[in-house]
Amino acid sequence: MIAFVSGGARSGKSGVAEALACAWRAPGHGGLVYLATARAGDEEMASRIARHRRERGEGWLTLEAPLELASALDEVPPGSSVLLDCLTLWASQLMFEAGLEEEAGRGRLQQLIDTARRRDITLVIVSNDLNEDLPPRDALVWRYLAFLQRLHRDLAGQANRVIEVVAGQAIDWKGESQ
Repeated sequence: MIAFVSGGARSGKSGVAEALACAWRAPGHGGLVYLATARAGDEEMASRIARHRRERGEGWLTLEAPLELASALDEVPPGSSVLLDCLTLWASQLMFEAGLEEEAGRGRLQQLIDTARRRDITLVIVSNDLNEDLPPRDALVWRYLAFLQRLHRDLAGQANRVIEVVAGQAIDWKGESQ
């Protein structure tokens, strides 16, 4: 099962995604894995990471994989439920740190989805919806947003469930209640 959970900053999407990962966990199989793309590069990010860990509670294995997500899934037992947080940051790191072009990034997302399916891993992917504002004037920012939106479309097309979170409320666009 693949789920895509999106929403604005601080909308409550991580809580919705965590609940979904727990609910989709196969009884007696695998575990709960948090696949983190963030790095604690400054005090604010370190604080956010610590808060998320506290809120998740015990029972989660955390794997840090800022770039190599599919390889990280090789460390996850089959049948596990994996929460990837977040695609937004991963996309920016692919583009600005690794210097990958859009097609290579989209290929990596496909590789992640294929790996999860092949290994019978439930994958819940969180991403920010950054396309709700005025179009950016900066060409590089525009290119990044276009890349992220293509990743979102690719993911939504293959996901079993697509959820948008607004003010803590989960709105199903595909799957469960459709």
